[in-house]
Amino acid sequence: MVAILSTMIFAGALATSIGVIAAMIAPQWRRIASLATGHLEPSFTPLRTLAIAERRIAVRRWAAAPAPVAGRMRAAA
Repeated sequence: MVAILSTMIFAGALATSIGVIAAMIAPQWRRIASLATGHLEPSFTPLRTLAIAERRIAVRRWAAAPAPVAGRMRAAA
């Protein structure tokens, strides 16, 4: 009786673990297969993208700033 109960418990644990592993791998199987065949993914460079966006924002602000008036002198800080 104990052997049957323990077999059922371990079989349930095995089925649960296989199900969890399959649920984690299934959405990424194309990516995993692609990497396994030697295809490399493009590198993820969020800082480079952020730097380009910041530069674009700075240029837009500079272009939108009013031109200084020629006849008026600014006070030196």
